[in-house]
Amino acid sequence: MSALTAARLERALGDPADPKTLFSYARCAELDRAEAFPEAICAELDRLGLPRQYVPEEYGGALTGLQELADLVRVVARRDLTVAIGHAKSYLGAACVWTAGTPEQARPLADRLVAGAPVSWGLTERAHGSDLLATGLAAVPDGSGGYRLTGEKWLINNATRGELICVLARTDPAGGPRALSLFLVDKDRLESGVYRCLPKQRTHGIRGADISGIAFDGALIPADALVGEAGHGAETVLRTLQLTRTVCTALSLGAADHALRQAAAFTAGRELYGSRLARFPHVRRTLGRAHATLLACEAVSLVANRSAGALPGEQSVAASVVKSFVPERVDALIADCGELLGGRAFLTEVHEYGSFEKLARDHRVVGIFDGNQAVNRNALINQFPVLARRYREGRVDPAGLAAAVTPGSPLPPVAPGRLELVSRGGSSLVQNLPSAVAVLRTAEGTDPRLLALAERLLARCEALHGELAALRPARIASARAFDLAEEYEECFAGAAVLHLWLAGGGRPAHRPELGLWAGPELWQDGLWARAALAAVLGRRGQEPGDGVESDALYDAVEAIGAATAAGEETR
Repeated sequence: MSALTAARLERALGDPADPKTLFSYARCAELDRAEAFPEAICAELDRLGLPRQYVPEEYGGALTGLQELADLVRVVARRDLTVAIGHAKSYLGAACVWTAGTPEQARPLADRLVAGAPVSWGLTERAHGSDLLATGLAAVPDGSGGYRLTGEKWLINNATRGELICVLARTDPAGGPRALSLFLVDKDRLESGVYRCLPKQRTHGIRGADISGIAFDGALIPADALVGEAGHGAETVLRTLQLTRTVCTALSLGAADHALRQAAAFTAGRELYGSRLARFPHVRRTLGRAHATLLACEAVSLVANRSAGALPGEQSVAASVVKSFVPERVDALIADCGELLGGRAFLTEVHEYGSFEKLARDHRVVGIFDGNQAVNRNALINQFPVLARRYREGRVDPAGLAAAVTPGSPLPPVAPGRLELVSRGGSSLVQNLPSAVAVLRTAEGTDPRLLALAERLLARCEALHGELAALRPARIASARAFDLAEEYEECFAGAAVLHLWLAGGGRPAHRPELGLWAGPELWQDGLWARAALAAVLGRRGQEPGDGVESDALYDAVEAIGAATAAGEETR
């Protein structure tokens, strides 16, 4: 079977606007109303070979880098988030085994996964939420090398459907950093009556997803169910989250694609007061800002995905940043698009089968997956001392950074064993920002508007790191520390935009099937980079320069769309 690319998957799935297509907006709306899992659609994704993309090449799969996986997840998510979340959960469920499991564990799991077996990941519990160190599920040695599980996991995606579930359990009742271990539980190997699946929880969004739980009552699991070393469960989870949090942003990008497409199409065709709605200044600016926001989110996601292979020692920073930044910005983008759609944003059956109303509900859960924004910002706050020190030193990994910000360039395969719990090198992307701005200052033909935005970004970054250096560590982070984490995310995102621009040398990056910034028109005078930087530096509804960058971006995108439509008509 040939490699499954994003473009190939998109074609194979057919036209989502056609209600006769299996994976259509109409079918997804019907399933949502019934709160039914999209079994047939997921089976079709299995048939097309998507599960193979969740398995590393060394175990017979096709997974080498996170970006290729993210591209595929984004294609599914732009049609329906419930399907994307329900299907891609198998990657999340298996990822700890790819990180710390033995080949003897990984190969059979890979075979099961490729064959379509759902895999779940059981971390959270009813009483403890995201406080993983408080895990109550107990795994007690039974004297024969195995363990007996007692306790429950709750609000777990695919807890009922999953044939296998990777659970975090307490193996040392005394507690401490080595008290937790991971186990890959195969339900088929459990005795009858030792476990039960907890009821599916009704949810506001992703109504058809299997958000349920599982309870164990002295369930005997064999010794080979242990993933990695006993007592290393929390460490393995934290390493693995650096990969899964990064890939999760593909869910947001897909939702943004869908929302922006609907808003642009509606405003282009809607006539009010003798004019197209898209020509109203406020509408034009809102659409331009939404496009710019999507470009910024795609830039930071692309760099974070590539960093997993190029800068694995720094991925603890990149993953925390991208998982906090992207869902929040896409929530705002969806809200802006909803305002343009007006009443149609709330209709459940009239406008494209209510798919916008559904995606707005569905996307709200993305920010919670694999650690909510507060969790990710706290993880970043814990690294403030090293981030401040490395920025002051100007510490950069030149080769790793170049690979991370150059789309299309070769990358080493993602090696989870090279991930570090805390980045000892800080963030090369942010720490190289002064050098990147210096290059921009001396580059021939640099647009002064782009340089002004880059200088503004650098000034903000310098001030931020000065405050980080003066911040005193605390057991419980202050409210100001969380504000600084948000500012760091913006510096990281702006640095991603600027480095991608410089790596492209003023030419389109090789992203023809996804990024809006792949077109040559958007590289003229640094247009896409200017608009994306303005979106990063501004707040919702505002940007430096009174919106001129988003206005210019919208005009360019509209012209590209008109030219494309004209070309299609002449064929």
